[in-house]
Amino acid sequence: MKGFGAAITAISYYLPEKVVDNKSLVQEFGTWTEDKIYQKTGIRERHVVDGELVSDLAARAAEKLFEEHGVDRETIDFLLLCTESPDHYLPATACIVQDMVGLKKSIGALDYNLGCSGFVYGLALAKGLISAGIASKILLITADTLTRTIHPMDKSTRTIFGDAAAATLVERSETGRIGDFVLGTDGSGRDKLIIPAGAWAAPRSAETAVERTNRWGNTRTPENLYMNGPEVLNFTLTTVPDAVYQALETHSISLGDVDLFVFHQATKLMLNHLREVIGIPEEKFFMNMENKGNTVSATIPMALKDASDAGLIHPGSYVMVAGFGVGYSWGATIIRW
Repeated sequence: MKGFGAAITAISYYLPEKVVDNKSLVQEFGTWTEDKIYQKTGIRERHVVDGELVSDLAARAAEKLFEEHGVDRETIDFLLLCTESPDHYLPATACIVQDMVGLKKSIGALDYNLGCSGFVYGLALAKGLISAGIASKILLITADTLTRTIHPMDKSTRTIFGDAAAATLVERSETGRIGDFVLGTDGSGRDKLIIPAGAWAAPRSAETAVERTNRWGNTRTPENLYMNGPEVLNFTLTTVPDAVYQALETHSISLGDVDLFVFHQATKLMLNHLREVIGIPEEKFFMNMENKGNTVSATIPMALKDASDAGLIHPGSYVMVAGFGVGYSWGATIIRW
């Protein structure tokens, strides 16, 4: 594998204490069943914020990383924070988190706004900073409180999404462990997964607060998260396989050489379709959304940690990661664990 110089050396994550299970959702909706929700999503419960800001989740994930892995916070020289739900328009939430966790003031810190591909893009940014000699020990945090944007009576999104933050340590490595990247963007799909109102393109108003219920019984306003599920599925099945094949070709390895595939944990239905299209053996395909939900940019690092803790990946394992979603945006790479 070529182009190395950076490695993932530690991952920790934080889940909010509040849990919403399928039984609670059935009681609220008055329709569907617990089993129907599980069959559609592969999710039995999801953690959601109860007043916390994304900076709170990010700071707690960082503190867990320092504690669980014995990381000296004084050695961090750059902070990258991926979020679609920042505390403020400005300042950057990364600056707030730097102060909350007591990182030194001589570091770089910035936010970037991406969703389900955000972790892969964060690895690319971190590797670039390390390759350029700008940083050597980067704290990459992927965190979102997307459930804040969901209308309580929108079954199509409320059954899927949860909140979380993951903290990943990316360090300079003589041998290198993070491979080359396949990245892609198609902004023509921007209206398929979007919060239409609330920013400058469509400021909040009496009109944007009007609730509408569609023919499937899902209620939302333009200020809430909207997802066109069939279109997002179609995008995923037509785009992600090519990204996977390109990543394999870039690293001169075959599908069979990969020890574990860790994709964005969207829904079980979507991932099973994707696995079948690509031809990945079920035993090499990791899923862990059942008790967490789809936590957007945090899903991949959380899955990597769970897979590592379960003994499914070991030093030297080839792990393919792939993220895809809002934008449209996608990315994939190979990690030598």
